Amino acid sequence: MNARAEFHDPATRALLLADKARWVREQTLAIHRRAPETRVASSLSAVELLTVLYYSGIARITPDEPLHAERDRIIISKGHGSICMYPILADCGYFPRAALETVCKPGSFLGGIPDPIIPGYETINGSLGHGLGVGSGTALALRTKGKPQRTFVLLGDGELNEGAVWEAVMFAAHHQLKNLIAMVDCNGRQMLGYTDNVVNLNPLDAKFAAFGWQTHTVEDGHDVAQLLAGFEALLASDSPKPKVLIANTLKGKGVASLEGAALAHVMGVGRAEIDAILGDGGAP
Repeated sequence: MNARAEFHDPATRALLLADKARWVREQTLAIHRRAPETRVASSLSAVELLTVLYYSGIARITPDEPLHAERDRIIISKGHGSICMYPILADCGYFPRAALETVCKPGSFLGGIPDPIIPGYETINGSLGHGLGVGSGTALALRTKGKPQRTFVLLGDGELNEGAVWEAVMFAAHHQLKNLIAMVDCNGRQMLGYTDNVVNLNPLDAKFAAFGWQTHTVEDGHDVAQLLAGFEALLASDSPKPKVLIANTLKGKGVASLEGAALAHVMGVGRAEIDAILGDGGAP
């Protein structure tokens, strides 16, 4: 399962990425079955986005040497909602797959909220709203040193309620950080309910554009071909502006009890429902 898809023709690549995303979603649910304290709904919405980033060749990754100077920096600002990263990182070779069996167990380096002791994670990810600021500083440092590496930052749409995010948005535009690519998992729900009812962000693309960013909206953030085209369009641009990919996604994608729930953000999935989805008879 660890073959990357970047060397195939577009049609084959899309099929491989879609198959990989299905596997990542299944593994994420299996982790949640073993560790129900993990935040699963927010992780399921970002599966395709992160699958395309890691497996298509968009991001330059160095699993054998996670802190290699030539790696692209990938900052997961919505850390609590990124348990789907665990199977991706294991599959890519950052750590053994057997570690996936230990999530949230005593002595495991894989906790319910990821942190930098996990190979492949760059930053601490507890308090929301800080990832884009860290990413902006990282992108500026790389450019100052004349390095070609890019910085990718994954944010949740609910996280955009934080004022620190928009400070970073202004900072990045002011410094014309074209090597910074933000990715918004726009799943429409946060802890208190629907994002539109908490703090309405619409029109989100126009807001980023008004602050001086180049934007690309993916209407179906679970369509790997659309996501790949979005990444490629942004990265092919020679604009000096920082870039943002806004992916419209579904909270709890693939789990019926979560997909339509206003409070999916704080909900778990019962073992019986996961067993039925995975069809594995409740394997450990």
